[in-house]
Amino acid sequence: MRSMDYDISRKPIDRTYKSCRTRALVLLIIVATNTASILLFSDAGLSAIGNRFSGHNRCIPFKNPGNLSLRDLNATEYALAASHAELVHLHGRLAIANALVETLLGDRANASNMAASGDEEKQVAADSLWQRELTGELKLAVGPHKLPLGSTPNMRTEQLFPTLGHACSRFPDELQRYMNYKPGGECPSDELYAQRLMLKGCEPLPRRRCRPRSPEGYVEPTPLPASLWAIPPDTSILWDAYTCKNYSCLVNRGKTTGTHHYDCKDCFNLINSREKLRWTRDDGALSYSIDAVLATKPNGTVRIGLDIGGGSGTFAARMQERGVTVVTTSMNFDGPFNSFIASRGLVPMHLSIVHRLPFFDGTLDIVHSMHVLSHWIPVAILEFALFDIYRVLRPGGLFWLDHFYCLSGQMNKTYVPMFDRIGFNKVRWNAHPKLDRGIKFNEWYLSALLEKPNT
Repeated sequence: MRSMDYDISRKPIDRTYKSCRTRALVLLIIVATNTASILLFSDAGLSAIGNRFSGHNRCIPFKNPGNLSLRDLNATEYALAASHAELVHLHGRLAIANALVETLLGDRANASNMAASGDEEKQVAADSLWQRELTGELKLAVGPHKLPLGSTPNMRTEQLFPTLGHACSRFPDELQRYMNYKPGGECPSDELYAQRLMLKGCEPLPRRRCRPRSPEGYVEPTPLPASLWAIPPDTSILWDAYTCKNYSCLVNRGKTTGTHHYDCKDCFNLINSREKLRWTRDDGALSYSIDAVLATKPNGTVRIGLDIGGGSGTFAARMQERGVTVVTTSMNFDGPFNSFIASRGLVPMHLSIVHRLPFFDGTLDIVHSMHVLSHWIPVAILEFALFDIYRVLRPGGLFWLDHFYCLSGQMNKTYVPMFDRIGFNKVRWNAHPKLDRGIKFNEWYLSALLEKPNT
């Protein structure tokens, strides 16, 4: 466990090594400078200088002082004067060298201090994301963790930060509760709690080292293609997080009356409800049929796609019947939407509207969304989402905007200019008043089939 835990508050070892190396270099320069000074101003230094002038008769050997002539004394005086001038010159050069060394050492110290300060500022910035020091499983999940093989050309970093929604740091108490479990044991039954964290922006959530509980009496799923329109057994999922405790309750929820709001209240009824008829008829206005949309492209070229906010997965089921694989994003709003989609033999993705689409650029043939992309989303977030859809579509790919709704005044002022900025080509475009809540609300529907340009 110790090898996995990386203390982000500890200074890197290489910084200590660099500091020791700098101190050693300074000590070496000081020793060299002092040695030069000793040599220059000692007898050995004077002898060396005297030897330098011996070839020019500037150094006269001392004999018996009584026998020295005036000429010898003058020559000796001249040699001493020349030696003194040379010493003054060398002393000046040594002073300049010392000044240069001090400047270089000062610049190096400043650079080291700036680098250390920058590292500390980065660490403080990272630490400041969290309102308190992390502990336990949360600290281990957040990281960072050193790469065993160090930096590589692909990674270009020596440490790895697990992916985590930036808003997670705003809810440390809730996240600490989410990460409170016994490592290697059973995960808490906290699906609803986890989804609330996601909707607050803590998405993706950190990974956990626990095993979710399996439902008792689990049976194998219905085989394809019968599973596309079959209600799964109640023992296929855990019901802890939902008001209904069986599928019969969910199927009949569409018949209930009252003020309680259910998301997609009748979409679990696959037998005798409007869910069975969705996208099978084209009225030439707001409701497009799948066959009409597919007919706008050469046969077989629409192969893979995405349905954003696809409820119980019926759009993906209809596309599956036509040989098209569609991934469905859905949230579990008081219903097991993701589990239900999977039981139909389709691919669910538990993803909110603000999450970047986890697909590479230019890879999907079609993206569809019904009701979810609408004026309840902040304008800036909606525009980012639309550009993200444009990003994942291949050239010539289709974006099917299905029953987008907004207020009448917003249509031409806000949303039409937004779609123009994205850069789609219009294949179909239909707008009509939304009358299900009455004309007094002045709401409008927009359905559009848009194409990403080939160039």
